[in-house]
Amino acid sequence: MNRRMLLKSIGIYGGALALPQSLLSAKAGGYMLPENKTQPADRAYWVALLSQIAEPILANISKQTLQKNMPMHVSPTFDNRDPKVGYLEAFGRLLAGMAPWLALPEDDSEEGLTRKRFKEQAIAGIQHGVDPNSPDYFSWRNASSQTLVDAAHLAQAFLRAPKALWEPLSALTKQRVIEELKQLRRIKPNESNWLLFAAMTETFLYSVGEAPAREKIDYAIHKFDIDWYVGDGWYSDGDRFSFDYYNGYVIHCMLVESLKHNRSADPKYVALHERAYKRMQRYAHHLERMISPDGFYPVVGRSSTYRNAAFQPLALVSLDNKLPDDIRKGQVRAALTAVLKHLYKEGAIGRGGWLNMGVVGAGQENLADYYTNAGSMYVVSLSFLPLGLPANDDFWTCAPEKWTAQKAFAGEAFAKDYYVSY
Repeated sequence: MNRRMLLKSIGIYGGALALPQSLLSAKAGGYMLPENKTQPADRAYWVALLSQIAEPILANISKQTLQKNMPMHVSPTFDNRDPKVGYLEAFGRLLAGMAPWLALPEDDSEEGLTRKRFKEQAIAGIQHGVDPNSPDYFSWRNASSQTLVDAAHLAQAFLRAPKALWEPLSALTKQRVIEELKQLRRIKPNESNWLLFAAMTETFLYSVGEAPAREKIDYAIHKFDIDWYVGDGWYSDGDRFSFDYYNGYVIHCMLVESLKHNRSADPKYVALHERAYKRMQRYAHHLERMISPDGFYPVVGRSSTYRNAAFQPLALVSLDNKLPDDIRKGQVRAALTAVLKHLYKEGAIGRGGWLNMGVVGAGQENLADYYTNAGSMYVVSLSFLPLGLPANDDFWTCAPEKWTAQKAFAGEAFAKDYYVSY
């Protein structure tokens, strides 16, 4: 089956995503678990959807036409930053979520061939993005501090898939990446999740043998581990707590991954990593319970156009095979699939295959914040981390199960919630 036929067969060819009727309840209009005991169609759906999202970015940047062809729309309240930062936003954020999938071994399956093509395009894109002579050279050195944010996502992609995305690069491209990341030290991050962007770039530099600005790593870790942890798996994004999904978009995963890759630098990072991971597991527990019986979730807080990126911690603990004891793989896969099928309806993906700003439709641009542009949307890749598990992993082959909210409102037994104090 070719790519077009695959996309069409599961209802996502041509920019619109149709929720298959076999997954709809005639009575409630909600998501129902399929009767079959395995669900390879779930993985096929995830792969096809991620492929559709990635195609315009990777196909264009590999040919050095991204900045020529990508419509760089901005929010109605966009501030005075250079919108050209959006090209690195799109590329870095996309790769941060795709990286574990791109790191899988090559094979001759339809999925494997698609993955190989994307990996080759991504490597070419990295090369062009740091080449000052390329029309797709990113705005590394402009006045906007936004570059630090998306450099961190690119660094996160390297850390998640070093053999796939870093090692194949030429010596010249590697040196250019290192130089661009080092010159970002001029940017003073905000006292918020931005501290983790600096920590992430410095952590990556450490991972490839460069001397990091360790004070940036340690300061970010201290602020979140001590000052901004508010309890029960939640961090405050700065001095004041706000109820939004930045624990999911950024905080948990960048904190955990910064600590993970610094364990070899000092024994102190080992205990810090283990504690941060437990907190992330607890937050993942909350995320699973936020998914309603029919597959919706609360749209709250800023950056709501980042959609399913909110579920990144749940995706990461699934990838690591470290789900909380009372959450099963089948319920997570079924719940996240239901969320995706609600989000990516007609309107989420627009003309040319580019993501629109909104939660589900192009008519929701008012939800975009002052820092949001078309490239910002590609952070949605972050919930696709479980694709880094092979197709024969239990996460993909086990029977689908009802998730917590479905059990609760069907009057079935389900695990009682609890408070943790790490």
